[in-house]
Amino acid sequence: MSRVCELSGTRANNGMAVSHSHIRTKKLQQVNLQKRRLWWEEGKKWITIRISTRTLKTIQKKGLDSYAKSVGVDLSKI
Repeated sequence: MSRVCELSGTRANNGMAVSHSHIRTKKLQQVNLQKRRLWWEEGKKWITIRISTRTLKTIQKKGLDSYAKSVGVDLSKI
């Protein structure tokens, strides 16, 4: 299973690790994914999804249903 947020779709980022002698090597910055059980008010049920912590923070601010609609995700299919 790939490390992708199920709601926002965030993936890993390619970056460079720079040493003290300024030798640059490629590194992969992974997304901080958490498996969470969230209550979906309109569907009246629990939804278990893998989401990033940044998305989780936004859901706590906006609400699950409004965030899913803004991103364009249908929660009934999850």
